[in-house]
Amino acid sequence: MSSSAGGLPRAVPLLMGARFARAVGQGALVVGFTLYLHALGWGAASIGAVLSAALFVAVLLTLVVGPASDRLGRRHFLLAYESVALLSAVLALCSARPWVLGLGALLGGFGRGANGAAGPFGPLEQAWLAQDLAPADRPRVFSLNAALGFWGMAAGAVLAALPALWQRALPGALAFRPLFLLPLLGSMIGLWLIWKAPEQGTRQVARQAAPAGEPGQEGAPSTRREQNRNLLRLAVANGFNGLGIGMVAPWMAYWYALRFGHGPASIGPALAASFACAALGAQLARHMSRRFGLVDTVVYMRAVGLALLLLTPLSPWFGLAAVAWAVRSAFNRGTIGVRQALVVGLTDEGRRGLAATVNNVSVMVPRAIGPALSGLMLARGWLVAPFLVAGVFQGAYLLAYRGFFGGISAARP
Repeated sequence: MSSSAGGLPRAVPLLMGARFARAVGQGALVVGFTLYLHALGWGAASIGAVLSAALFVAVLLTLVVGPASDRLGRRHFLLAYESVALLSAVLALCSARPWVLGLGALLGGFGRGANGAAGPFGPLEQAWLAQDLAPADRPRVFSLNAALGFWGMAAGAVLAALPALWQRALPGALAFRPLFLLPLLGSMIGLWLIWKAPEQGTRQVARQAAPAGEPGQEGAPSTRREQNRNLLRLAVANGFNGLGIGMVAPWMAYWYALRFGHGPASIGPALAASFACAALGAQLARHMSRRFGLVDTVVYMRAVGLALLLLTPLSPWFGLAAVAWAVRSAFNRGTIGVRQALVVGLTDEGRRGLAATVNNVSVMVPRAIGPALSGLMLARGWLVAPFLVAGVFQGAYLLAYRGFFGGISAARP
């Protein structure tokens, strides 16, 4: 595999570039999509149902595609995702019909905000990035990859404030329509970069991962059983995390509008600040992991994030709530790269697509329940309750994560 100028495999910077381009469109729609639906007359319960359905569809696709990518390769799956996302953006630019927007949410990821990941095909990207990286390089590369996604989301969230500039020419809900140009352009760039990224054949990877006759190779029953136990523990811990995320994160733009009466001109920069803080937090997590290890870094940072999560809905002013949520993002979302580095170390190369799939699905299934539940709460005017429920699940996640993974070798500095 050829290397880039920075000494990394050539595919790594190309995949990172695709993530950044994709993240800009995602960031714009994290702000604009729920506000767009609200402007079109959709209620909180209907919006929550669509967001939940989109996550369940993503789960089904991930279950099929993730393990298959270990045998069939990753490029063509990612190219297919970008093509579908591009078509969804084109349709949304042309029409506001419910089936168009619903299809965009289900297949194009509208409003989901995956930090630049390729939706249900995100596990493929993780496995592809890890393919030729030494274990010592993974925390650095995965943290940088996460940071680029957050910076892209921040840029998109800032651009989501643009509808305020052309509201006179495009009144009402129509002002949000041009935002779909951003995911359209992001998918076009992503298609080109993924097409250029070299990928080793899966059989070659399997031979490199487990040379014949090597002790402890991937086929050893004891090794396979230990990997399966770790994946089961991961799924349990992630279940708590997914419920906590789904209760609040998809709703922040909508929540700001209900709680403080603000529009995209102020909500966009507020969420952009949260993504920028998350990017900085990703680099902080990378440095902390060298001293404390992967697991303790996640626990320490997310404990701070949990406290700020509970403070956000109690803030009496928009600015204070926005600051609390932004700083919370640094300590909570900033750990994503470190967590991914741990996940890809739980199995051998030939099962990393499976590991990444378990990681994503075990978050996405409970996360899909969250928007529907919190949508019903918001429809009743319960603006604090979703944060309290999310806090309970996030606390349970920290206890489970530390208990399950504190002693494994992949968690040590």
